[in-house]
Order: sequence, then C-alpha cells, then structure tokens
Amino acid sequence: MTIRIAILFSGRGSNMVALADAIQNGTIPNAEIALVLSDQLTAKGVEIAQKRGLKTLVILRGGRKREEHDREIVSFLRNERVDLICLAGYMRVLSPFFVDAFKDRILNIHPSLLPLFPGLDAQRQALENGATVSGCTVHFVDNTLDGGPIIAQRTVPVMPDDTVDSLSARILEQEHILYPEAVALVLKQRFDG
Repeated sequence: MTIRIAILFSGRGSNMVALADAIQNGTIPNAEIALVLSDQLTAKGVEIAQKRGLKTLVILRGGRKREEHDREIVSFLRNERVDLICLAGYMRVLSPFFVDAFKDRILNIHPSLLPLFPGLDAQRQALENGATVSGCTVHFVDNTLDGGPIIAQRTVPVMPDDTVDSLSARILEQEHILYPEAVALVLKQRFDG
C-alpha cells in the first residue's frame, strides 16, 4: 500500500523539498506526494514544487473566514485520497473542522522544543528567554496551538552570539533531518500491517 501524502506550506518550501527527497530516495518508504498546497501565490515553494513535477495547488484565503478556506482545502485533499498531511511552514492555524476531518493524520514541524515556545517567532522567544538549548519538534496536530502528541525532537545548542537568523538556520538544518524521520516512523506505526 502506498501512502498518499499532502504537504501544506506558506513560504520557501524547504521542508517540502526535504520530504520529497526522502520519499524519492526511499527514506520514507511506500509513500508518494499526492498534492502540495500553498495558501500563498508568491510562495517560493510553489515554483519549486512545479519544477519537480509535483501536483501543486494554491488556494488563496481571499479574505474568507478560516473554516470556509479550510473547507475548500479539505475538499481537494479528500478528492486526492490523502492519507497523511504534513504541515511544512504552513502559517495558518487550522480550524477545528480541518483537524477533525483528518484526525490523527496531520503532522506539523515547529522550530522549538515543544511545549516550550509555541506560536510565532519561536527562535526569538528562545533567545529572549535565555534558552541554552533549542531545536525542533514534529507533532500531531490537534485543536491547540502547536499542541498535540510529540512524535520526535532534535536539539540544537544556543550559542552566546546567536541571532534569530543564525539560530533559525541551525534549527532548519535539523528540521530537514527530523521531519522525514518522523514521517517514516508515523507511517511504520500507523499504516504498516
């Protein structure tokens, strides 16, 4: 059985690329990308996905309420028979409707060691709070902000001279390793046998 994955992002799409590479090289076995979806027409990841030949869709918010936007996305995901959704820098909190439609089948990656520093600007939060260690977390999505059961984490030391940019760059390197590992683990636990 091949697991059909959708990847949602709002920006550069670097974690989308890491997941696509891992599927292509077999690090994430028995999986395929059914769809990549962005809520931003100008997201750099949209062009990257199209160049890679991935089925790519942009669904703009267009001033709509969150649930109305999410209902359109869920409709496309169901049409593509998506088994698992990976949020990869998707900068919109999902509505309860969306989360319930794919209960326990939505993953997110966050640039902190959750439960520390949820929400936006996690790296800035880490620096401002004097953290000596930060990192990234892959977790199941529930109806709380960056909540839900944690699947895996990787740590990154916070250096005395770190800036938000330097810390973010080191965390992002670890995200590209962690996310494929976590997805492979979830597929093995949830879909094998």
